[in-house]
Amino acid sequence: MDDHLKLKAGFLLFPGLTQLDFAGPYEVLARLPELKIYTIAEEAGPVVSEFGLAIIAEHDFSSTPQLDIVCVPGGPGTLDAAARPKIIAFLQAQAPGAQWVTSVCTGSLLLGAAGLLKGYRATTHWLSLDLLPLVGAIPVAERVVKDRNRITGGGITAGIDFALTLAAELIGQRRAEAIELMMEYNPAPPFGCGHPSLADPALVQEVRNERQALQQQRREFLALRSWK
Repeated sequence: MDDHLKLKAGFLLFPGLTQLDFAGPYEVLARLPELKIYTIAEEAGPVVSEFGLAIIAEHDFSSTPQLDIVCVPGGPGTLDAAARPKIIAFLQAQAPGAQWVTSVCTGSLLLGAAGLLKGYRATTHWLSLDLLPLVGAIPVAERVVKDRNRITGGGITAGIDFALTLAAELIGQRRAEAIELMMEYNPAPPFGCGHPSLADPALVQEVRNERQALQQQRREFLALRSWK
């Protein structure tokens, strides 16, 4: 298929993103020949993710065409990204013309900071679910939430679920099922504690304590803005 006939799917990259928030959905969507995928950042070039892995942004905002699919990953860098006017302006400019506006993990907070989740049901990483109302979203504790043309995924690994859900919308369930099979996406976690509803409460509290400072920064930042 000629590139000009393909749907344009763009991943917004920013310093401190969680690389699996990007790589999981990319792995799914890159298998769709109907899509041309754009990696985008405020400035083209390497973008250093949360644990140091650099991802190449091939486009800056000025060289990015109108996208059909906007996807925003999350990560510790979400807060800094939300404070950058050019990033917010890019999302606000792209969203009206996009068929799908999407996120993974705390990327939903960045969508919300751009005013793109007001009145929408949405999800995010379990640690940040209670922050969604600060950006006018309706929190839903599910792996993937679809509300009109917004699709949001939960924390990190839920990005694969999100992308398969989006793929089914784009190319039909049967072909999305084939991608799931080809990827051998058949999770069998060794400890079975990947969600607070399954984990030992003491372990949940340990994780909450480790991220308490970051979560408080996010809460204070979002509460001071009028995005609701």
